[in-house]
Amino acid sequence: MTPCLCLVQEGQIPDEVQASIRNALSALSERAFGHPAEFSWREVRSGSGFTAAKPSTASIVSLVAHKALSQSERVPLLEEVCDIWMRETNCSIDEVVASINDPAPVTGD
Repeated sequence: MTPCLCLVQEGQIPDEVQASIRNALSALSERAFGHPAEFSWREVRSGSGFTAAKPSTASIVSLVAHKALSQSERVPLLEEVCDIWMRETNCSIDEVVASINDPAPVTGD
């Protein structure tokens, strides 16, 4: 499984849109990393998130890759994540923070 954290504002994304986002991001994850996404969907309670002294409409989407990615691999995947999010939510690119992290290094304890 590919860990995927989605941090959104409460009430911003209806359940049916959330399901569509999950399906699209999981398909991207399977294609790119060979595993479906495993979601942690978290909502910021209404009235708790602000941008420029106004209620926030921003979302964070963060995946963890199965291997370290080169910039040439990472950039198109980030573009696709943002495209999925904007298409499904009708938000602008300014409202999406996307990341694809390399896996944590293995330490020998």
